[in-house]
Amino acid sequence: MLKLQRESWCTVAGSAVLACGLLAAGSAMAESADSFPSRPIRIVSGFAPGGGTDVAARIVSQPLSARLNGQSIVVDNKPGAAGNIAADFVARSTPDGYTMYLTNATIAMPGMFNNLPFDARKDFAQVSLIGYGPSVLVINPKLLPVKSVKELLDYARKNPGKLNYASGGVGNITHMAMELLISMTGIDVVHVPYKGGAPSVNAIVAGEVPMGFTGITGTLGQIRQGTLLPLAVTSKTRVQALPGVPTLDEAGVKGYESSSWYGLLAPAATPKPIVDKIGNAVRDALKTKELRDKLLAQGIEPAEGGSAEFASYMSGEFVKWDGIIKKSNIKAE
Repeated sequence: MLKLQRESWCTVAGSAVLACGLLAAGSAMAESADSFPSRPIRIVSGFAPGGGTDVAARIVSQPLSARLNGQSIVVDNKPGAAGNIAADFVARSTPDGYTMYLTNATIAMPGMFNNLPFDARKDFAQVSLIGYGPSVLVINPKLLPVKSVKELLDYARKNPGKLNYASGGVGNITHMAMELLISMTGIDVVHVPYKGGAPSVNAIVAGEVPMGFTGITGTLGQIRQGTLLPLAVTSKTRVQALPGVPTLDEAGVKGYESSSWYGLLAPAATPKPIVDKIGNAVRDALKTKELRDKLLAQGIEPAEGGSAEFASYMSGEFVKWDGIIKKSNIKAE
């Protein structure tokens, strides 16, 4: 069973808890969108530093700060439980716009987890989609004698149950990407989950695990150094950061597509004018060449931005991943 650590701004007992909640609610209502923000903002990332969500948060924080009264934006990493520890923390935070969650596609897969302490559909307000992040299938070339997807699949079929793969955690998009490949090819490989994208990449580089899907963002350095060999990307088309790497569809797994995405969520009761103000600031920032170039350089395809657009997109993601999880009977432990 998934167990989440819970944190709260208010830890006193009895009537003091109620008083604390009332003060928090009053504070959230007191500030208008015109004066927001009047103090620093925190963006909580559910994964370890160096992974895709962390990098996306840090790239967007500076241009977002410039569009929000110049207030500083602090990125706070709370890794674990496929991002659900951070999600639960933000869901319970004061709904005033000062605490947001930088999420990825895992938030749209609640059916994978038992007894989540938050409702992914109801406990958040969609602030803005930031970008899309395809994964890349990589191997440690010192451990596997293959140089293409076809050779890897042939090797896996000749060695059923003997080949391990790393992921950023159960329910992470890198886990789901391999589950999709397994369902489409029939290979038998063993899952080794880690607490975030960066640790899973480090494990492949160190030779703990020979392969895995990883976020392009946190893997480019190792690919360029030759310590990891990229076999294919998970998007429909090739990505700018790795133009010489084919898609899985091109590599012979016809119809394959699986990409993560990055977006900002706020507690559900956050006033809509504040949600819209932040969402519009992200949208404006995403129109600039500087921000778009930074995202593209890290393998993240920029989105259009905005709260309404993100709400519509996320609704479709819930439907898509619910179907895949039920079909494959995937459950987090």
